[in-house]
Amino acid sequence: MSDGVRRALAFVTSAFSSYSSCRQYLEDIEKARAVVGVHAPQVDKLRVFYNHPGFVHANAAKVRAAYASLSRLEQESTPLIFSAHSIPRAMADRCDYVSQLQETATLVAQVAHRESWEIAYQSRSGPPTQPWLEPGIEERVEQLAEEGVQSIVVSPIGFVSDHMEVVFDLDTELQSKCGELGVNLVRAGTVGTHPKFVSMIRELVLERLDESAERRFLGTQGAGHDYCPVDCCPGYQGTSRQPEAADGEIEADVLGIIEELSKRKMVSPR
Repeated sequence: MSDGVRRALAFVTSAFSSYSSCRQYLEDIEKARAVVGVHAPQVDKLRVFYNHPGFVHANAAKVRAAYASLSRLEQESTPLIFSAHSIPRAMADRCDYVSQLQETATLVAQVAHRESWEIAYQSRSGPPTQPWLEPGIEERVEQLAEEGVQSIVVSPIGFVSDHMEVVFDLDTELQSKCGELGVNLVRAGTVGTHPKFVSMIRELVLERLDESAERRFLGTQGAGHDYCPVDCCPGYQGTSRQPEAADGEIEADVLGIIEELSKRKMVSPR
């Protein structure tokens, strides 16, 4: 405000839509503007980028590099698992998080020339009685080991940098589990500072400044909207929807989980 800025753009480093990875950021921005008062700058969030060519091609390059570290025979027999942050099913049912993950995984696999792949989830929290997106990645690796799989490639497409949640959940906990199972884990890198991803960020800014600019995307779901609809990615907090009667016994757990995810922003250290 003191610098005279009247309008700003916010780049949220989550490619996907859910309450904790999208709408909650918008709510936090508005809370901060309310604290500043009437002179607070307008802050607009850039669109989600799960299907942007820059994000897809950067992830595909990381997947190809991971497979290049394996022998030719291993490359043919090593499955590809995409990982993302798990969220409560009650939250997932109210947003496009899962369908967007499926779209990204499909596109990345196509560009990386991998015919088969699957998605597993990491970073689960909350009470074990509360349904979250599954399968958990450790449980899935255990199943694959029982089927005779000797190596796996894991690509954390749900994250954009090798922050502590990726390092702890995959490079520490999952690596330890794979050691116990005799499975070779090759973890593909996140997009990080890959040139295509960095160029994408610039492109998202420029397209927001020019209504006539092309909104690039891959796949079938189109470019994300610039402004989220009022009913987009609702959580239990701050929404008009009340839990159904059958949800009553889990409502308290869901509220607690949403609060925890909100604090973590799905990318903070555990």
